[in-house]
Amino acid sequence: MWIDCHCHTKHSYDNWLEPLDLIRRARAIGLDGVVITEHHSYEVSAPVEAIGCDEGLLVLRGVEISTDRGHLLAYGIEDDSWNAWGRDTWLPLDEVIARIIDLGGICVPAHPYREFGVCSLLDGLLDLQGIAAVETHNGGNIDSDNDLAILATHHMALPSLGGSDCHKVAAVGRCATEFLQPVTDMASFVAAVRAGACRGEYFKGFAAMPPCRGD
Repeated sequence: MWIDCHCHTKHSYDNWLEPLDLIRRARAIGLDGVVITEHHSYEVSAPVEAIGCDEGLLVLRGVEISTDRGHLLAYGIEDDSWNAWGRDTWLPLDEVIARIIDLGGICVPAHPYREFGVCSLLDGLLDLQGIAAVETHNGGNIDSDNDLAILATHHMALPSLGGSDCHKVAAVGRCATEFLQPVTDMASFVAAVRAGACRGEYFKGFAAMPPCRGD
């Protein structure tokens, strides 16, 4: 099954993407599910999960966290108690990872080779401890950034994830993750990642569909 593991909607407050448009586009291109990873907060994505139920698409929830060494995707948490720092950006990466693990979740560096200046992870990925996988395929990246992440992930012998990092409907599903065992909820999602039963890819269904309004 195919899941876009890195999606944003208007609840990230940096775009105008309606959750319903995202979900219907995901279903139209053949995705089996999406994970909503709004910036900074897990709790703000609760309304999107309800829409997924109405539309018949699996919608899971995580969060994208801005740290002092790049962005981090966290899955398997249940609220915003992970944020012990009381702010949205420049959070200490190693401490955030430890906090998420303590809460039973998993951490996945997002687009690690996309350069943000002083807060970029880049080759620091190779020494990072406590992560469960790496986002190797990010739809907002140039291909060479994804290629570097793929090489690093092979070197680290970690599973890979793919996600569109969509902020508009036309971007939904450019990259996604193939899961090799069933995912029906966040617990089975986390279990599949921990088992290595997943791989990030450029999603063929995205290329096969005609452009949508918003391209």
